[in-house]
Amino acid sequence: MYSGNPGQRAEPEHHDLSRRYRDVRRLSLAIAAPLSDADSCLQPMPDASPAKWHLAHTTWFFETFLLRDHVAGYRLFDESWAYLFNSYYEAEGDRHARGRRGMISRPSLDEIRAYRGAVDEALLGAIDDLPADLIALGLNHEQQHQELMLMDLTAAFAENPLYPALWESRPRPPSALASPIQWIAGREGVAEIGHEGVGFGFDCERPRHKLYLQPHALADRNVTNAQWLGFIADGGYANPLLWLADGWTWLQENRIGAPLYWVGGEAGWSRFGLDGLTPLDLAEPVCHISYYEADAYARWAGARLPTEGEWETKAAGHDPAGGNQLDQAGPARPRASPQGAGPRDLFGNVWEWTGSAYLPYPGFTPAKGAVGEYNGKFMCSQMVLRGGCCATPRGHVRASYRNFYYPHQRWMFSGLRLARDS
Repeated sequence: MYSGNPGQRAEPEHHDLSRRYRDVRRLSLAIAAPLSDADSCLQPMPDASPAKWHLAHTTWFFETFLLRDHVAGYRLFDESWAYLFNSYYEAEGDRHARGRRGMISRPSLDEIRAYRGAVDEALLGAIDDLPADLIALGLNHEQQHQELMLMDLTAAFAENPLYPALWESRPRPPSALASPIQWIAGREGVAEIGHEGVGFGFDCERPRHKLYLQPHALADRNVTNAQWLGFIADGGYANPLLWLADGWTWLQENRIGAPLYWVGGEAGWSRFGLDGLTPLDLAEPVCHISYYEADAYARWAGARLPTEGEWETKAAGHDPAGGNQLDQAGPARPRASPQGAGPRDLFGNVWEWTGSAYLPYPGFTPAKGAVGEYNGKFMCSQMVLRGGCCATPRGHVRASYRNFYYPHQRWMFSGLRLARDS
């Protein structure tokens, strides 16, 4: 679901890489720390993967593309595990079916932790002789899987009718309702988007290129739960005139009537997360919605979704490490947008659906070798999301970062910001 290219050196000094490597790898283990062996095997749907598989796959990535390929005499921890923990790299041979990963009860969670420890020791011992750009790719890849772990664990625990909490819930007073949306003019005319080549960037963010922006405006904040309740109350899920044809078919076939993880109804809604079932906070940005839902809401509101060019040119002057992002292991949930002048929450809280298809930029070329499978082959039938979310490790995203999912998917932390023509 995520992709990359080792084209840039994000960490030129190896001692900085060693520190960052330890920090990133430690966070993955911390996310998995509360899990039992049974918890770590859960796979609630084919799109998701067990936590144990995430821990092993990210380790396989370092072992395969760094230790095996760049350390003379290195012996694989277990040669049979490449079949279990390869994801979609055709160049690396056959692999276990994605939808059957939940059947891998063995090796155990403790054995996977031992695997991680052995690979970490070998890599750190050889780090001075390893390509820093490839290590940076592996670390960014693991950060993507940290977010995926939190997404997939939420989906897994939501299948339990007791709605158990993985982390203790911290009671919070209800947030003040968000102020009315304000419209902020966007850039017009010729503009540039894409990675500028300084620091790490995935291949799908390049090359930087020009585009033309028509007059438009963006909302100063994300759409909230309170606003979404208005959409529901007005029959938004029952009005075919608001929906794309594929979206209406998806809606009917799956009997969708509210965002994913909403529990209850007109008498009162709660929302499930990794801190359990809690009352719906009306001021929080709506989360866990599909592209179809975001598009229908925008049409109901008399607006549209922004293009990724509109979004990126507005976000370029804002701090990508700001906002509600992941700093430590925990339940990771959106929170009410801060008050003040906008635009707010361009980074963090929820991924924002755009109206742009996930396609290659003009002049795009994938990386050579197996890591070139990371991105380009997914540029079909998916839509772009921007900005990161509450489960995105802080420091991982930037204005040019392109996330992508299929229009029907919604187990990720996805929301929306409105746009309109001026």
